[in-house]
Amino acid sequence: MATSHAGARRRRPAQEPPSTGTAAQDTEPDPESVARAIALRLLTGAPRSRAQLEEAMARRDVPEEVAARVLDRFTEVGLVDDAEYARMLVRTRHEERGLSRRALAVELRRKGIDEETAAGALEQVDADDEEEAARALVRRKLRSTAGLDEATRLRRVAGTLGRKGYSPGLALRIAREELAAEAGDAPWDGTTGGPGAFWDD
Repeated sequence: MATSHAGARRRRPAQEPPSTGTAAQDTEPDPESVARAIALRLLTGAPRSRAQLEEAMARRDVPEEVAARVLDRFTEVGLVDDAEYARMLVRTRHEERGLSRRALAVELRRKGIDEETAAGALEQVDADDEEEAARALVRRKLRSTAGLDEATRLRRVAGTLGRKGYSPGLALRIAREELAAEAGDAPWDGTTGGPGAFWDD
């Protein structure tokens, strides 16, 4: 009996190797599936403009016509909405970071928002909104520079506004007014430094 069992073991066929046929090799997802996956992944993390999604798909070699078809569908169902995205970006960047209209316009262009859509979104911020945001920035900067000499404080305050996209004239005017209000006296008379000096820091 032992010999019989050994013979049976010898006659057992060897395990067949994995198939290497065409069906097993064809595991690449189709471009449309890749495009949808990219869009859904990015939109899950945060709102995106159509241009941002197009760039992400191009980096994965998704054909332009496939990307356009997928993004058209996403736009139809409301998952991609450049107008709403632009309004959201303007609102949050202005309220949270105090960016000026000029700085906001630059950021919208960088996100791929067309000029007409950007113009509509920027209507949310008017001159009064800009000045209010600028004054809030100035007050925070003045608190953080308390103890420094007046010229240095003015230079740093104006420089902060400049980096947020505000014009030198507006930045310097508000900086002077807020510094004077802090001191409880007349506006700065320009004797401790020239306007040009405030943009060197």
